[in-house]
Amino acid sequence: MTTSNDAAAILRALHVPGKPLVLANAWDVASARLVEGAGFPAVATASAAIAPTLGYDDHEQTPPEEMFAAVARIRRAVSVPVTADLEGGYGLEPAEFVERLAATGAVGANIEDTDAHSGGLRPAERQAEYLAGIRAAADAAGYDLVLNARVDVYLHDGGSDAERLAEALRRGRLYREAGADSLYPILVADAPTIEALVEGLDAPVNILARPGVPTVGELAGLGVARISFGPGMFRIAQAATEAALRAVADGRSPFAP
Repeated sequence: MTTSNDAAAILRALHVPGKPLVLANAWDVASARLVEGAGFPAVATASAAIAPTLGYDDHEQTPPEEMFAAVARIRRAVSVPVTADLEGGYGLEPAEFVERLAATGAVGANIEDTDAHSGGLRPAERQAEYLAGIRAAADAAGYDLVLNARVDVYLHDGGSDAERLAEALRRGRLYREAGADSLYPILVADAPTIEALVEGLDAPVNILARPGVPTVGELAGLGVARISFGPGMFRIAQAATEAALRAVADGRSPFAP
């Protein structure tokens, strides 16, 4: 029987630079089962996809108990490891955060360094302390947690390209020292910057796949170890549903080729 810690070991081992773990993020049980059925070795959630299905906006507007419950439903529905996007931790202290996450059965978590209340970046040192607290609480509980630390420098305006790269590297190194398994510089789009981050961070690097970003094959060639689609699949599904509804509203068949 596969234990939670076995699943964490499987998930961690899938982060291979040059042979990346590709995550087509899910938002509910049905989508998670589709992800598993398509052969993906793990399921990731996306808060920006789950939140609207629960009736909330993203950016920590979802009550934590509802987000953790959604993650738990997804975990129960699939047999592969699950890693959860849990934004900035919903204001929970590390011990409570770990207790709630462990109860879902998920073995991985994204934690971002954007402050959902101010909209700006959290001080890097404070974020590193929070990540270290999560790692310590997980270790104390005997819970092997694959921690993916999001670096949001490129999500916010300000600074030259060189300054933003330097700050992303600084934050990433602090988070790695605090216990992060992988680093997620979200919204990085150009190959030279991605390559510089891969070379400059002593950890697997996660890149968000979206229009304008190198292809999965190209990202693998740059040494990326993890590729996430975030809310991308949810938005594709929503667009297809909207198009079908427009067809019906216009008196056309939604089944027409």
